Amino acid sequence: MSAKGIVYLIDDEKHIRLAGKQTLELAGYEVDCFESAGDALQLISTDWAGVVVSDIKMPKMDGLTFLARAVEVDPDLPVILVTGHGDISMAVSAMREGAYDFIEKPFSAELLVDVVKRATDKRQLTLENRSLRRELEAQSAPGPRIIGKAAEIQKLRSIIGHIGGTNADVLIVGDTGSGKELVARSLHEISPRHSSNFVAINCGAVPESIIESELFGHESGAFTGATQRRIGKFEHANGGTLFLDEIESMPLFLQVKLLRVLQERCVERLGSNESIPLDLRIIAASKVDLKEASAEGNFREDLYYRLNVVTIEIPQVKDRLEDIPLLFQHFALVASSRYQKEVPPLTAEQMHQLIAHDWPGNVREIRNMAERYVLLGDIGVFGDKGALGSGNRETGASLPEQVELFERSLIDQALTQNQGNISKTYEELGLPRKTLYDKMKKYGLERNRYK
Repeated sequence: MSAKGIVYLIDDEKHIRLAGKQTLELAGYEVDCFESAGDALQLISTDWAGVVVSDIKMPKMDGLTFLARAVEVDPDLPVILVTGHGDISMAVSAMREGAYDFIEKPFSAELLVDVVKRATDKRQLTLENRSLRRELEAQSAPGPRIIGKAAEIQKLRSIIGHIGGTNADVLIVGDTGSGKELVARSLHEISPRHSSNFVAINCGAVPESIIESELFGHESGAFTGATQRRIGKFEHANGGTLFLDEIESMPLFLQVKLLRVLQERCVERLGSNESIPLDLRIIAASKVDLKEASAEGNFREDLYYRLNVVTIEIPQVKDRLEDIPLLFQHFALVASSRYQKEVPPLTAEQMHQLIAHDWPGNVREIRNMAERYVLLGDIGVFGDKGALGSGNRETGASLPEQVELFERSLIDQALTQNQGNISKTYEELGLPRKTLYDKMKKYGLERNRYK
């Protein structure tokens, strides 16, 4: 995408399309031309970041019909209508129906660029407000929190916000301790199923001899020891969400039955011929690449492709270094509340040790270390003999990059502690006010987020 945005230009006359395209491209816009309004309509969505310039009088689908269809997709989509002389009343009426503006033929290049600029600014503001609203809703909603400001985590929250309200099955991929169940619970909490059961089972922790019964349930007498009917996890999650963690550990014979459940949305208890309809969402998680596992014969390929409709990848902690101090402080505050103990403030050297540590256990290790810090203070946590003193790694970044990362973490911590108060923050850091503002802008630290 160009810096100024995308424009869809719709007109059945070729010379007008070419002239408009040239004008807007010279002004810095990316322009796609369409002879048919129907073709452009198929490409529009609520997240599309562009604007539309469309002629009113066209064969097949005219501009007014296009407008009516477009506002059904997104009522806030800026549609600029181009009208001939004598159609002004029609254009004014169209604006009441949701058109952003209209241009009367013949029009100057300056007028076209000016209207498109205003429409593009409006579109960008609309999308930014929607993104902010989704973020605020996610932060204020009940249930788990996904902590972090790194670009990877913001993208993760955005994906969750987009698919959380759907019924699509999801595959979550991430290393041990990265937060796969947290993501699954977040998807459940923002879905229409949030008032029903969230049922989790670790496929790698259940013995192979009983996992089939655990999932599908059984009737009395189905096998030796089955003295009474048992409701399986599928049935227990009916109406809600079933989370299958470490699905790569599921026995191959059971993967066949799982595939059938996914396709037919029904289940049969062991020892029964009755098919029980299911209305549930299945979220699977794996710490390995299931495509590679299927190529090696350790996972069914057809099940992999059935699960791979929507895949969420969780980044490792080492790929989001700027979030490490924030995560540590978050878990320390949680532990402080649980154990009724004050959180000792972190020094600059301790912050450096947090960033430089390997964190092979990912977020889970950060949580455990934060709890230990609240309970024991510096003992066994920081320093040369502490857990974080001996497991440091090379970050792979240059010295200036490491300095910037450390500086960003210090400013972020100060803003958090001072709840966005600029005066207290620059005094605490010993920086001039303008220098602090410049560094906040450089590192993308917005004051409003700390209030």
